[in-house]
Amino acid sequence: MDKEFFRQKLLERKEELEEILREIKRDLSGVSRCEVKDEGDEMSLFMEKYRSEQLYRQQSAELREVEEALRRLEKGTYGICEMCESPIGEERLKVKPYAKYCIICKEIIEREGR
Repeated sequence: MDKEFFRQKLLERKEELEEILREIKRDLSGVSRCEVKDEGDEMSLFMEKYRSEQLYRQQSAELREVEEALRRLEKGTYGICEMCESPIGEERLKVKPYAKYCIICKEIIEREGR
């Protein structure tokens, strides 16, 4: 496995996520300063803020996963399933470079609703 390839992929995704999070923060601060003229505007503003906050949480969670994957690279445990300790397939890592579980364990986790 070309660990440098995955390190680069993770660092690029980290930069993308950090930029997205900065943009969402700017958007949220703009929404907070908006004047509301009626209930319809207030509801639209509320929904926009809610969607932005949801997106912020999702992107923050992905950023944490990317940072964890970079730490695993440093420790030498990158690409090893945290559940069964088998290698995670390279194709899976190409699609989701911060994956912590092999496909089989991920399916088990999803079935059990963890």
